[in-house]
Amino acid sequence: MTEKVITAGCRFPGVSEEDLEKSLEELTALVHTVNGQVQERFIQARQKPDPATFIGKGKIEEINHAVEEQEADLVVFNDELSPGQIRNLDREIPVRVIDRTQLILDIFAGRAHTKEGKIQVELAQLSYLLPRLAGQGESFSRLGGGIGTRGPGETKLETDRRYLLKRMDDLKARLQEVKEQRENYRKQRRRNKAVQFALVGYTNAGKSTLLSSLSGAETFKEDLLFATLDPLTRQTQLPSGYPVLLTDTVGFIRNLPTTLIAAFRSTLEEVKEADVLIHVVDASDPSADDHIDTVDKLLEELDAHTIPAITIFNKADEMNGNYVTTASKHPFIYMSALEEEDVDSLRHLMEKTLREQMQYYKVKVPVEEGKAIADIQRLTMVDTEEMSDDSRYVIFTGSAFLDHPVQGTLQQWKK
Repeated sequence: MTEKVITAGCRFPGVSEEDLEKSLEELTALVHTVNGQVQERFIQARQKPDPATFIGKGKIEEINHAVEEQEADLVVFNDELSPGQIRNLDREIPVRVIDRTQLILDIFAGRAHTKEGKIQVELAQLSYLLPRLAGQGESFSRLGGGIGTRGPGETKLETDRRYLLKRMDDLKARLQEVKEQRENYRKQRRRNKAVQFALVGYTNAGKSTLLSSLSGAETFKEDLLFATLDPLTRQTQLPSGYPVLLTDTVGFIRNLPTTLIAAFRSTLEEVKEADVLIHVVDASDPSADDHIDTVDKLLEELDAHTIPAITIFNKADEMNGNYVTTASKHPFIYMSALEEEDVDSLRHLMEKTLREQMQYYKVKVPVEEGKAIADIQRLTMVDTEEMSDDSRYVIFTGSAFLDHPVQGTLQQWKK
């Protein structure tokens, strides 16, 4: 069922009208993602938030009038509200009041499918709700479901603080177990020196579509924010036949709630493990430059900004003029993830970027050394493979990582 929503935001000194407009458009897209329909929005220019209600009394009266006129179900504020502000607004406004953070948490609750994702979402929700429990009962007793109520909010809001703290401790312990399992998987991957590309980018930039086009695997693709939440890894081959792993990651967004960054840190660690990042940008979006800045800042926070990267200006076929003005610091390509020719060009760029981290080799291996031949074929990027004139040797040229165990074999048969 579609819910009718009123949105509200403030413009404070230092925030341009253009930035506020972009932020409110993004809030509308977030509401749409949870099947809500924005009926009307309100903006108030203020020097600073009202400590009690964030906005002024007059603006609250305007919102109440719109709620009645539009028969709205929900009011969503564009900024994070304090526990006191939520309580006071809840008393002043006759329908539910939530903020941007709670809306994003709600989207994540509906999108998490893996055990780790569900634990992370619930932990983030409880971290957010704990200081806001007082006064929430009345708001949630009105509804019986709806935007902003998924996950623990529906059944646990009346439980006492000690229970919630214990629940959070249990979740942290379970998350640690999952984190250790993930770390063991990473260690195994490092031992096998499986090469990993991580797809990063603003939410809804087309990462899942690109993963599907590169790997041939079916993935969940929808024109909604945060369509992918749980990290997904698939295998593909570069033009030389060299196998690599591709990992899709949760989309970034401006002002991503700190509770989510903290809770999803173990998932985002996947980004740090990558050999190469593929930064996917929606080139058709007028806010593409801002999205690039947001992703770059979050990568820096994750200490992943030094990893080699490729920038993909995706959806180039939908551009009505070049919206992107930021010059990429990395190798880049304009493309459509739906065009096979463009995807092939990307594969060549991925291979070129990876090859720059490798060392050239030329080896001559006796034909009876079957394991050595198989290792070179499997674990290096082979350029040429041919038999010697006397058919006693296989001569390989190609590239391999300096720190890879296969270097022992290459040194042994170095030509």
